[in-house]
Amino acid sequence: MMDEDNNEKPLTTALPQFINASETGEIPSFNGDEKAKATDFANYFCSYAQLYHQKQMLVDHNRMAAYHSAIMGNANVFKDKVVMDVGTGSGILAVWAAQAGARRVYAVEYTDMAKYAKKIMEKNNVADIVTVIQGAVEDVVLPAEDFPDLTEAERADPTECVDIIISEWMGYFLLRESMLDSLIRARDKFLKPSTGLMLPSHTTMFFAPVHDEEERKVSVSEYTRTMGEWNEFVETTSSTYGVDMSVLGEDFDREQKEYYLLSSRWSELMPDAIIAPATIVKSLDMATCTIAQARGIAMGDEGSRFEFNVIGPDRSPGGAPVNNWSIDGPISGFAGWFTADFKSRTDEFARDTAPAIDNPAVLSTGPENGYTHWGQQVFHLPSSIPLIAGETTLLEGDVEMMRSKENSRLYNCRISFTSTRRKSTEKVGGRILMKGGKIEHVYQIP
Repeated sequence: MMDEDNNEKPLTTALPQFINASETGEIPSFNGDEKAKATDFANYFCSYAQLYHQKQMLVDHNRMAAYHSAIMGNANVFKDKVVMDVGTGSGILAVWAAQAGARRVYAVEYTDMAKYAKKIMEKNNVADIVTVIQGAVEDVVLPAEDFPDLTEAERADPTECVDIIISEWMGYFLLRESMLDSLIRARDKFLKPSTGLMLPSHTTMFFAPVHDEEERKVSVSEYTRTMGEWNEFVETTSSTYGVDMSVLGEDFDREQKEYYLLSSRWSELMPDAIIAPATIVKSLDMATCTIAQARGIAMGDEGSRFEFNVIGPDRSPGGAPVNNWSIDGPISGFAGWFTADFKSRTDEFARDTAPAIDNPAVLSTGPENGYTHWGQQVFHLPSSIPLIAGETTLLEGDVEMMRSKENSRLYNCRISFTSTRRKSTEKVGGRILMKGGKIEHVYQIP
């Protein structure tokens, strides 16, 4: 969790701290020592070496269709080009790139899934085009013999020689897992600056209030149950064994709140669960974004401020809602998701020189698009906000999403806001009927 002020400093020991980050706070695959890299593999990479995990992504047909359309629908862009697939996994994107006409494809994979990717290349008759490279992309050196036109010095470590970088790097709410760092470093080292393409080319993060009361109540009920069990445990331990454990009650309560109430939940929301138009909290251009921008959403960043007008039940005499956004409520919390676009470069540096994507594609993980393995991340409020007939609730606040200090691949999300109510016939800024105090919660994105 994000650190709170605490004057009491816990005692520390000389035992090593296996923190999933390098000494400079980067993902360990970039500049971590062996201990950090081992922790990173255990916490992050190891699951990607399992076929069941790869299958989970391969049966996500919204994901598959978007990438397939982007590659095969723009075969003219891939023809005779050099392509790099960062985090190739089973290698399916690399296969498609070869089938689309690429001259050479480098499929980079950190885990032992690389050995399966090689089998896939052979089985699909593209092993002569696709070279599977096992290792961190930050450490990759491309084969010098593939670039005879370079000078001898340049061939020692070929750079700026890749035409297209493709990757499926996105995590929950886009940034979780922090794989974007590796992609940016690969782009800066290997992509041709003025003609190279990144696919996906642009990503956008969305945030909206939701009505998801059934699931919210499940979390609250589980928290209540586990605290009841704790109280029974304290009483039993005291009466049976003569030891008073009550001194640990606050710490246990904090743990359970963090787990049940202040952790985001994966969800497959229905479209009507979104109760106000979503706002964009972050947009990234894959051709130009920086590692600093990839780290998250800081307070004060463009998009970090939100304002939602949630319209309460306001029905016509016939009983039908007055508009598509009026609901019975209550407000259960917020949800976050993302889209990934596959389109032409829009940056000033290369929009006129890079090849055009004539058949753009888009991948949405929003509720309107049905199932994806990313789903949506839902941040339930410990207490819901009621909606009143004929009144509109205005939520104004900020969202901050930053990496956990203990694990550079995980994120915490701070949501702070105030709520006011006015008659739905009043304009924004009109007479206020109710004004609540500031609410702030910090959520883990596990």
